[in-house]
Amino acid sequence: MSQDSDKYKLIVTIVDKGSCSKVVEASKKAGAEGGTIIYGRGTGIHENQKLFSLLIEPEKEIVLTLISEDKAEKVMQSIIDETKLNEPGKGIAFILNVEETSGIAHKIREKHS
Repeated sequence: MSQDSDKYKLIVTIVDKGSCSKVVEASKKAGAEGGTIIYGRGTGIHENQKLFSLLIEPEKEIVLTLISEDKAEKVMQSIIDETKLNEPGKGIAFILNVEETSGIAHKIREKHS
């Protein structure tokens, strides 16, 4: 069960290695408090490149931004604008609904203050 009545969205942004700082900065500028960065490898149709007959699997950075529902669209638009996600090869972002949350300690403290 959720510890609070706030509704949240999860913005997932996948960009090339080295680009996650732009995502985090853009989201903070639009009202987010931070994000979680996970490292991965791309396997999309545009990801497979070769160098001297060796397959290169491009490294990716995945930024997870948990954000209150009322700020989600603004934060998403800021990420799109700052990272130019609408241009080919710049990355992808999407928003997921969050059913439950737990452990958002600063929100719990605010409610009990």
